Amino acid sequence: MGDFPYDAILLVSFGGPEGPDDVIPFLENVTSGRGIPRERLALVGEHYAHFGGVSPINEQCRRQRGGLESALADAGMELPVYWGNRNWDPYLSDEIERMAEDGVTRALAVFTSAYSSYSGCRQYRENIIAARDEVAKRRPELTIPEIDKVRAYYDHPGFIEPFAEATRAAVAKLGEDAEPTLVFTAHSIPMSMASTSDYEAQLAEAARLVAERVADPAPPYTLVWQSRSGPPQVPWLEPDVNDEIRRLADTGVESIVIVPVGFVSDHIEVMWDLDEEAAATAADAGISFARAVAPGTEPVDAFVAMWVDLVRERIEAERGGSPTRAALGTLEVRPDVCRVDCCPAPVRPAGRPDGPPGRPL
Repeated sequence: MGDFPYDAILLVSFGGPEGPDDVIPFLENVTSGRGIPRERLALVGEHYAHFGGVSPINEQCRRQRGGLESALADAGMELPVYWGNRNWDPYLSDEIERMAEDGVTRALAVFTSAYSSYSGCRQYRENIIAARDEVAKRRPELTIPEIDKVRAYYDHPGFIEPFAEATRAAVAKLGEDAEPTLVFTAHSIPMSMASTSDYEAQLAEAARLVAERVADPAPPYTLVWQSRSGPPQVPWLEPDVNDEIRRLADTGVESIVIVPVGFVSDHIEVMWDLDEEAAATAADAGISFARAVAPGTEPVDAFVAMWVDLVRERIEAERGGSPTRAALGTLEVRPDVCRVDCCPAPVRPAGRPDGPPGRPL
């Protein structure tokens, strides 16, 4: 494969059920070790039942994987693309085992998460380490590949510009006379997690960058949070999207466009929390509602082109070059290689980890 420092790419994602029988086992994987009662899992499972028991995230990952492999080949980087999930088949450990069997020695990972936080970055890196250890234990005869990751891409043009285009399309659906407020949403996380990462600042930057590209001057916008879970006494990022919609209605806002800027693609959290719950809140409040499509949904060409750019950037850096970073934002740039102590797991006052955001994808 030439002089590439990597001989494969690994797409890393959350995973999701692909049929009704998968739903509860999948939710048990997501909440393993957290003592979530089965009745609670059944309630969350109803969200999946609303969509036939299938999360679209795996099919989206299949399209992203195929698109990325083709785009890499077109760019002169014929690297195989593997795909492993945290919580459902194909599991990371199984995919890393397959990589080892195929002779892969060093891979570069891309995550279906654009931001820096424990649950959006560090936990995935921990999952990779655990999966490598698991494969090494069950297959000691194999050489387990080393795995690096591309940098956070929340302000990359290939992430921001498709969001801006999708937002303009959503605005158009409301009619030419509409002057909507943009409501940017992302998964809420515990304050103890937010305080140890750049998650909130990166999301605010991404929202600003998208809004500025929707129109000149930028329309009014706000950044809010969705999908919070966990005990009510644990503070999480606020305000909730539904509370914000009601507040906007009280101030006279007549139309909104929801922009799920915290998400790579349209999966169950986006479809249920926004298309069902937030849309119902807007209807009750008398506000016209539209939603922008996340860039990794379909088509994925522009989105995977961004990943190709990030792979090229990292390859050039590994070769000792000084690649140009495609970034629109003004925040301090995080290093390509995560520090050992970055984005630590949050800890409750009692000393137990808060765990990742609870409502699964």
